[in-house]
Formats: sequence, structure tokens, C-alpha cells
Amino acid sequence: MENLKNKKVAILVTDGFEQSEFTEPKKAIENAGATVHVVSLISGKIKSWNDGNWGNEYDVDKTVDEVSVSDYDSLILPGGVINPDLLRNNKKAVEFVRSFAENKKPISAICHGPWLLAEAGILEGRKITSYSSIKTDMINAGANWVDEEVVVDSGLTTSRNPDDLPAFCKKIVEEIAEGKHEEMSESV
Repeated sequence: MENLKNKKVAILVTDGFEQSEFTEPKKAIENAGATVHVVSLISGKIKSWNDGNWGNEYDVDKTVDEVSVSDYDSLILPGGVINPDLLRNNKKAVEFVRSFAENKKPISAICHGPWLLAEAGILEGRKITSYSSIKTDMINAGANWVDEEVVVDSGLTTSRNPDDLPAFCKKIVEEIAEGKHEEMSESV
């Protein structure tokens, strides 16, 4: 198991995130020793989506107005349909995502989470995967989309759906342990 004791990770979510795509990566990186902050558009609590219905509520640690890329070593973007759609319509959330790419810090996104990567304009020439229904959006954003369990491209880790969580979580921990990726796409 990688040691993430001195690493701080932001998980950017708002109402409607896929519960398992939030809880499993959070648990994996906390078990590896990382400090995790739940970052959202609002303070208080946010509500997950689970098995086709509203799921559990979770506490927000910081709002996008209170954070900076310099506060964190990595960013995780859970999916769900509602969550990334709301986030990609928030200028500060999109800029927060873009700043991780500009600073060559690891970003991980699963399911519909890559919508935020497209909105941030950081997919040109990058090999990624996502939930199959947004494949065309990813290709239109310049990505080289593939149908694989987990894909890593210079610090950008992506997966398709909750079935991929074991491989996704393992790869997230490895990528955060590696840290900054100087070879990250120059198109950022």
C-alpha cells in the first residue's frame, strides 16, 4: 500500500453524485494516509445518488470559493449524471479543475466526471475513458476515448463506471503517490 500520509486531496462534488464513486475512492486514499476534503458549490451537506434514488448525505469541508489548487496534491471527480452537469456550469468549479492540469497535479475522474475535464478544456490529445453515453462528448473535446477499465495518461486517471472502482481506486493511490507529472500534456 502506498503511503499518502503527507498528501491532501480534494474531491469535487455536489448534489447528485454517484455514492460509490465518492465513498470508495475516498476510503482508498484515506486508508493510504491522505487527508481528504470534500469540496462543493455550497457549504453544509450534499446528497448522493444511489441505485436510482437519492442516497446518503455527506458533509462539505470547503466550498469552491474557499479553495485553491495550491491547497491540494490531487483532485478526484466522481460521476453520476446530475453532479458533473451542475459542476460544469459553475465557472469557479471548472477553473479549479483546470488549475490542477495547469499545475500538472494528478486528476482522477470516473463515469460522467470527465464532463468537467471537457468543460475545462484539458482533454485535447489525452487518452481517457468515461461512461459510454458521453463518449461522443469526450471525442468532441479532443480526447482519444477507449473502452477500458482504467486509463492513465500522464497523471490523468479515468474509469467508466462503478464496476471499475477496484482498479480505479488502486490506480488513484499510485498516481497520488507519484505526485506531479511534468510530462503532462503541453496543450493545457
